[in-house]
Amino acid sequence: MKRTIVPGGAEDYIAKCPKSARGKLNALRDAIREVAPDSTETMSYFQIPGYSYSGYDYNGMFVWFSFRKETIRLHLRPPVIQNHKRDLAGYKTTKAIVSFPMDKEVPMALIKKLVHASLDAMRSKSG
Repeated sequence: MKRTIVPGGAEDYIAKCPKSARGKLNALRDAIREVAPDSTETMSYFQIPGYSYSGYDYNGMFVWFSFRKETIRLHLRPPVIQNHKRDLAGYKTTKAIVSFPMDKEVPMALIKKLVHASLDAMRSKSG
């Protein structure tokens, strides 16, 4: 089933998060847009902000972000987390999510590296 990508909604999502998280979420959003400036920002069907390029599998979605239980979360396409285990040592991860604790600085250089890797994973899958 193909789902529709609807631009917008990231600002509203961030505004609904605790004040303490908004600055970090905005910084994460800026980092993603720096890596993929011409991507479409949308509220994905997960009801979290996500980014896509048309013409790829999974509606071209390659990265998302969210806030949950005092963590800033970056959602990536597999196998990005598996391929960056060394870089992610010390962070809680799942197959597709990295959680950054609110009480620590969000590592923007690492975020950008992971977003690039997620883009590469999306592009290589379509080839």
